[in-house]
Amino acid sequence: MAQALKDRFEKFLYEKNLLTDGLAKIEAKTGVNRTYIAIAVIALIAVYLVVGYGASLLCNLIGFVYPAYISIKAIESADKEDDTKWLTYWVVYGVFSVAEFFADIFLSWFPFYYMGKCAFLVWCMAPTPSNGSILIYTRIIRPFFLRNERTIDDAVKDIKDKASEAADKFKDEAKKATANLIFEEKKSS
Repeated sequence: MAQALKDRFEKFLYEKNLLTDGLAKIEAKTGVNRTYIAIAVIALIAVYLVVGYGASLLCNLIGFVYPAYISIKAIESADKEDDTKWLTYWVVYGVFSVAEFFADIFLSWFPFYYMGKCAFLVWCMAPTPSNGSILIYTRIIRPFFLRNERTIDDAVKDIKDKASEAADKFKDEAKKATANLIFEEKKSS
């Protein structure tokens, strides 16, 4: 198991992408193997996530920047399988963000919270067929959605109708206010 994980990590470090291109440049300049450089960077990030100022920002950047970049590349590619993979990630990320909004005030006090959160987000975006986002979506989110689809659709329709009604009221009030201003301006001149 550990050897398989090490092999996948090594394979990832030699794939052609922005991250590995940067590692290759550093490796060429320093003569240090890119595996050691990657491990050192991961260790520094892990320590920073435990004791550093702005750990929340760093963790959110890790969970957002790379997936956003890869999602744009997926949209622009002809392959639709990668679109589904990254849409699944964003659904899980959205559900996690909403849940975290309510739990963050308690969880952020735990010393290793941001490191755990970052590990969770990396697991959700891992370039493996059974990454965290696919697992969470298929085992938790999808069954919940399918059980409650009618209720969710009704709630969305109700919110949409109320928002449309409020927008129409606002538009009518704006028209009345504009007409009153024009009338008052003509009356005073």
